Amino acid sequence: MVTAYIVQSFQLRGRKLTPDQPKTAKTREACIALAERMGEYKAGVFAFSQDVDIETDTYDEPRVLLRLGSLPPGLPD
Repeated sequence: MVTAYIVQSFQLRGRKLTPDQPKTAKTREACIALAERMGEYKAGVFAFSQDVDIETDTYDEPRVLLRLGSLPPGLPD
C-alpha cells in the first residue's frame, strides 16, 4: 500500500465550479501547505489522502485533510 496525497482545486467560471488538474504532494504536511497556498487564489480547494494498492489497483476511502472555499456537492466531509 502507498498513500497518495492529492490537492484538487476549483475555479469559478460564471456560476459553475470547474476542477483544475489535481496536484500531488509527498507528505501530509506538504499536501496541506499546498492546499493553503492554493486557497488564496482558487475558488475552492479540497485536499485528501488515499491508500492505494498498486498491484491490485484498489483504492481505500479518501481521508479529508482540508476543505477551503466553495466546493461542489458530493465531496466527502
